[in-house]
Amino acid sequence: MLSTRRAARRRAATAGSLIAGALAAGLVAPAQTASATGAGEGSAVRIHDIQGTTRVSPLAGTQVHDVPGVVTAVRSFGSSRGFWFQDPHPDADRATSEAVFVFTGTTTPAVAVGDAVLVSATVTEYYPGGAAAGLQSVTELTKATWTVQSSGNALPAPVRLRPSSVPARYAPDAKGGSIEKLPLRPDRYALDFYESLEGMRVQVDDATVVGPTNEHHELWVTADPRHDRTPRGGTLYTSYRDPNPARVKVASLVPFAQHPFPVANVGDRLTGTTAGPLDYDNYGGYTLQATELGTLADRGLKRETTRRQKSDELAVATYNVENLSPKAPQAKFDRLAAALVTNLASPDVVALEEVQDNNGTTDDGTVDASVTLKKLTDAIAAAGGPAYQWRQIDPVNDQDGGQPGGNIRTAFLFNPARVSFKDIPGGDATTPVTVRREGGKATLSASPGRVAPGDAAWKTSRKPLAGQFSFRGRDVFVVANHFNSKGGDQGLDSRFQPPARPSETQRVQQARLVNTFVKQLLAADKHANVIVAGDLNDYQFSPALAALTDGGVLTDQVNTLPVCERYGYVYQGNSQVLDHILTSRALKRVDYDIVHINAEFADQASDHDPQVLRWKP
Repeated sequence: MLSTRRAARRRAATAGSLIAGALAAGLVAPAQTASATGAGEGSAVRIHDIQGTTRVSPLAGTQVHDVPGVVTAVRSFGSSRGFWFQDPHPDADRATSEAVFVFTGTTTPAVAVGDAVLVSATVTEYYPGGAAAGLQSVTELTKATWTVQSSGNALPAPVRLRPSSVPARYAPDAKGGSIEKLPLRPDRYALDFYESLEGMRVQVDDATVVGPTNEHHELWVTADPRHDRTPRGGTLYTSYRDPNPARVKVASLVPFAQHPFPVANVGDRLTGTTAGPLDYDNYGGYTLQATELGTLADRGLKRETTRRQKSDELAVATYNVENLSPKAPQAKFDRLAAALVTNLASPDVVALEEVQDNNGTTDDGTVDASVTLKKLTDAIAAAGGPAYQWRQIDPVNDQDGGQPGGNIRTAFLFNPARVSFKDIPGGDATTPVTVRREGGKATLSASPGRVAPGDAAWKTSRKPLAGQFSFRGRDVFVVANHFNSKGGDQGLDSRFQPPARPSETQRVQQARLVNTFVKQLLAADKHANVIVAGDLNDYQFSPALAALTDGGVLTDQVNTLPVCERYGYVYQGNSQVLDHILTSRALKRVDYDIVHINAEFADQASDHDPQVLRWKP
C-alpha cells in the first residue's frame, strides 16, 4: 500500500513537471477558468496524459494541441455524434486509458475508421444525466479540430474481456463518498478496470446474453457466464456486495439498415466477436459500442407454464401488468389474458399492479378504472378463462405515483366459481381498513379496504388493498401491494460508493405498516390465513423485506426456492427479485412458482414475471 502511494506521488510530481514544460512550449493551452495538472512525454500531449490515472482528467478544462491517434469508431447518428481515437503506442501504466471520444454534437465528423489524426480540442468531463445524477463522468474532447495524416491504418488490438480479466470486487468503498479522485486500481476493482479502458477498443467472444434486447436496441452480456448463473442462462443478483461485475451493455454503431440489431433473449449468445470502443452512459453505465457484432445464436428459451391447482387448492397470483389502460393495444390485453389462462392456469385470485384509469395518462381528473378492468376480463374470457370479477378502490386523483395522469392502483381479480369475495362496505381512497374480532375470528372493517392510506409512507405511492375471501369455508385475507419505486437511487455504477438508496427509506416505512396490519390480523386470530402479494420493488435480502417479515409473522416464499431460481425481473443484465408472495404461519402446505414469461424475453407483455401460490387448507 505504501509503495503504491509513493508511486502515485512520483507520477503526480512527474506529471506536474511535464505539464509545466508543455505549457511553456505551447502544446497545451489553459482554459480561462482551469489549470493544467498533468501532461505526456515527448513533444506532445498523448491520450493517456489526458485520461490520467483517476476518473477525472488532469487536463480537464485545458486546450490540447495535435494529440495523435488512430480513429477506431465513428458515431454518425443521434445528438451525440463524434469519433473515438486511440493511441497505438500505449504507455506502461494500466490505469491510463489510451483512447478518448471527440464530441461533435449533431455534426457527423469527416473522418473514417483507420485515419491517423492529430486532434486539437478542449478537454471536458461530461456527466451523463447531469452531475446531480451521481454517475461517473466521461472524458471527452470538445470544440475539436483535426488533421488527417494518413488513412487505412491498422487499429490497435482490442482488450479481451474474460472471466480472469474482470476483477471480482466491483468498486472501492468510499463510505458513500465520491471515488472519482481515487487512483484507479484496474487489477482490483471492476469499475476501475472499465474506467481504465474508457474509449478503448474492447472485445468479448461468444458473449452470453443476460439482459434481453430492449426498445433502444441494446442488450446485456456477461464476460463471465458461469458466475451466479441461473438455470435459464441469466446472471443472478444475490446481494449488494456482488452486482455481477462482468456485465456489460452492448449497443451498435453500425446502421441498422446494414446490420439489424440482434433480437436476443436471456441465454442466447453472440457467437464470434463483439468488439468496439467502451463508452459510458446514464442508461446502464459502461457500454460496448459495437463496430462488430457477433452472430446471434438462439438458444430456444421457452416461456414457462405452471401447473393447474387441484380442486382443493387455492391459487393466488400476483402480476404487474405494466401501465395497463384502454389506450394499450388490444394485443397487450390478449397476451396478458393468454398468460393468465394458460401460463398461470387461471388462478383463483390475482393481485394486479399498475392498473391505470380509463383514459390512461390523460390527466383530466378521471380515476375510474372499470373500462380497463372490463377490457382485461373480457380478454380473459375470450381466451377461455374464467368469468373473473374484480374489486378495487379508485385513488385520489394524482396521488399514487406512476405515470402522470395514469392513477395506477392495485386490484383484485377472482373466479367466483372457485372463491367468494366478502364485500364489506366502507372502503374508499382515504379511509383506513381496520381489523375486528367477531366470533373468535378476524374480520375487516371494509373489504376491499386500503391499509393506512393517510400515512406519509404512502405519499405519491400506491396504497395496499386488503380483501377478505372465502375458500372452502375458510377466510383468507389477501393484501395486494405496490411499494414505491427505486427512482432517485444512485446506480450500481455511481461515482458514489457504495451508492445511496434513498427510496429504500420509504419502502421500509411501507413494509412496517403492512407488517403492523398483518400483526393486527394475527392478534385477532393467530390462525388467520394471510397472503401478502405484489410488486414490492425490493430484493429478498433488503431492509424492506426484513421489516415486512419482522417478528416471523410472514414467510417470503421467494426464499423457499433454490437460490438460482430466485428472480422474476431483469434489470441491466441482473436477474433479480422485485415481486413477492408472503404467507402467515397458518398456510403450511403451499406450492410456490415464479413463472418466467416476460422478463427474460425481448418480446414482453410486461417487464415483470408473474408468480403463483397454491395452498391446500
